[in-house]
Amino acid sequence: MQGVTELTGMVLKAEPIGDYDRRVVLLTKERGKIAAFARGARKPSSKLLAATNPFCFGTFKFYEGRTSYNLMEADISNYFEGLREDYESAFYGMYFLEVMDYYTRENNDEKELLKLLYQSLRALMHEGLSHLLVRYIFEIKAVVINGEFAGMPEGEKWEESTRYAVSYIAASGIEKLYTFTVTPQVLAQLGEIASDCRARSIDRPLKSLEIVENM
Repeated sequence: MQGVTELTGMVLKAEPIGDYDRRVVLLTKERGKIAAFARGARKPSSKLLAATNPFCFGTFKFYEGRTSYNLMEADISNYFEGLREDYESAFYGMYFLEVMDYYTRENNDEKELLKLLYQSLRALMHEGLSHLLVRYIFEIKAVVINGEFAGMPEGEKWEESTRYAVSYIAASGIEKLYTFTVTPQVLAQLGEIASDCRARSIDRPLKSLEIVENM
């Protein structure tokens, strides 16, 4: 692969390489999850210093070498500053990023998961929505998008409102996901269903989930 490519996406994680560089993992609309090197991104004068942090969403220009992507420029349209200003929202957001890092693959069509991630991060900053509700909707919808949703777990007496909420989450477009609230009892049942979804689709512990559940 050679030449310059422009992709739209979000930084899922970043790690230091050497003295001044970064390795970043992005979820992109065009090519799914990719990893890239950002040369000099940790220098205070670098134009890539802020753009290579987790949560940054925008357009990124890469030079495509034979074996790797090298990040050249970034035009960030949303830094999600609100997540950085509230530690609880930030931890939930980091959990969402880790889930997407687990689910997604290079060269897969991940547009719907990218859209879900973006809207879910926005929902975390909405004062009228509880973080738990946003999390459970995110977890269930991610499994639905991946085609792994097995339906309501059997052997439980689910509230009719819970059944309706799950049906709504499964069938609705992502833009309409975060438009409702539920009673504490329904929220608890959604938590059970989301936990069942995680157990079926994720086969290893997620560090960020441990932090979220211990808050």
